[in-house]
Amino acid sequence: MDTFAHGLWAGALAKGLNKRGEKHRRLNVWATALWGVFPDIFAFGLPFIFVVWSVVFGGSSFADFGGHPPVAEPMSGDTLAVFQLSNAFYNVSHSLVVFAVVFFSVWVHFKEFRLELLGWFVHILIDIPTHTYAFFPTPVFWPIFDWKFDGFSWGQPWFMILNYTLLLLVYGALIAKRGKGEFDKKA
Repeated sequence: MDTFAHGLWAGALAKGLNKRGEKHRRLNVWATALWGVFPDIFAFGLPFIFVVWSVVFGGSSFADFGGHPPVAEPMSGDTLAVFQLSNAFYNVSHSLVVFAVVFFSVWVHFKEFRLELLGWFVHILIDIPTHTYAFFPTPVFWPIFDWKFDGFSWGQPWFMILNYTLLLLVYGALIAKRGKGEFDKKA
């Protein structure tokens, strides 16, 4: 799924969990949304900066990078090092195993669950069926297993329309419930 939609889904999750009357700690919606985009920023931030820097200051053009980095499985060995690093970062940031280690380490350190991290968890769950072997399949159990699900492409027009339609409906429902007093105005 595209990074922006991940942030919107994570934010909707936080808003939905922040129902008035619940006895749990209220989630910071912005922090949850940021954790929702974290896996993609972690994986693709460095190559994005590299490509932009190369175009702006290095005399390269976007065409020099072939449109997008090679991402088919397995990645070719002759790929630029920055793209190989991005692939390694993708494995780290899109693994439920790594997420679980971080989530429980944060819990042990702070002595409470930081539920905003659920944005990261939801990101991984959404990516499992919406990525194909041809474009960054999600390494769910990395580094224990190298299994990846060959799903469908989130970039297909039908899915983009469906996804953003659902987001509009979810946010519309959240706004409608907020107007009826079911949600705290600060959520």
